[in-house]
Amino acid sequence: MSPAELQRAIEELFDHPPEHYSPEHFFIFQRFKEALNRGEIRAAEPDPSQPTGWRVNPWVKKGILLGFRMGRIVDMSIDPARQPWFDKSTYPVRQLSPNSGVRIVPGGSSIRDGCYLGKGVTCMPPMFINVGAWIGDGTMIDSHALVGSCAQIGARCHISAGAQIGGVLEPVGALPVIIEDEVLVGGN
Repeated sequence: MSPAELQRAIEELFDHPPEHYSPEHFFIFQRFKEALNRGEIRAAEPDPSQPTGWRVNPWVKKGILLGFRMGRIVDMSIDPARQPWFDKSTYPVRQLSPNSGVRIVPGGSSIRDGCYLGKGVTCMPPMFINVGAWIGDGTMIDSHALVGSCAQIGARCHISAGAQIGGVLEPVGALPVIIEDEVLVGGN
């Protein structure tokens, strides 16, 4: 599906939710998450015509919220005897491979499905990246750092140990937290 087709489908589902979600609805939502993962769509994007230099895409935020509506709570535990995890079925932990160009150092990090990670991103444990986030090429998310829903992080940034970058999912028309290229954000 093209971004325009996704936008029409997401806005229709969000504004006129059905009584029950069909397999076709889940198919649309899956295509939406895949487009988020590839960076083809994002919650906000640079737009020099705007006073802030950025434009929010409310329909993308609606799609993320739609995923929470559509999902059901399921067991996502890796080792239930040690630490049980329960979350929405529509937002599992993102599966990456070495071919993604992302370095995830072992030790308890979590990246939710539905976020973009550019080439050369480094994730130091433990850290968390939430749905809708967009992380530019060569950025490091350091230990105990959090990147919230829809946050936009530029290229070659360093989100230092303990830093928390808030997310702005609602209201859907509000710009999320935006950190442009080559920024060091300290924590603690």
